[in-house]
Amino acid sequence: TLAERTNLAGVRHILLVLSGKGGVGKSTLSTELALALRSAGKKVGILDVDLCGPSIPRMLRVQDSAVHQCDSGWVPVFVGQDKAIALMSIGFLLERPDDAVVWRGPKKNALIKQFVTDVAWGDLDFLIVDTPPGTSDEHISTVEALRPHQLLGAVLVTTPQ
Repeated sequence: TLAERTNLAGVRHILLVLSGKGGVGKSTLSTELALALRSAGKKVGILDVDLCGPSIPRMLRVQDSAVHQCDSGWVPVFVGQDKAIALMSIGFLLERPDDAVVWRGPKKNALIKQFVTDVAWGDLDFLIVDTPPGTSDEHISTVEALRPHQLLGAVLVTTPQ
């Protein structure tokens, strides 16, 4: 659709961060990667699709932020004094940031598709997608929603050591 093309049209590279299990440091790696790219002068976005444990808002100290609507969808939260990192996370949509999300597949998949299509990213050099642990429906939904766009690739995090 037109909305999908326009919201990701300004994103040059998309990078998925994946793992086969939880607790290996995907969110930490996603955050550090975003900070490193930003300090190299890149415009960076993070899409936190870890619906069960959205930790990136806390890592970037923006957990109390709210997401607003604009004509082209959700406006991500901009992080840091230079506002160089754009962040979208389910953590911003929960009443309490520590709430767990217990949803069945179709609702999770619909939210992921909405995150991919309805966030107004603007121009980004990199969009880093922090995925949930494992190999589940969420990963398939994320990859299928991103398939029409230029995917740079994936980082597979295996162990925290």
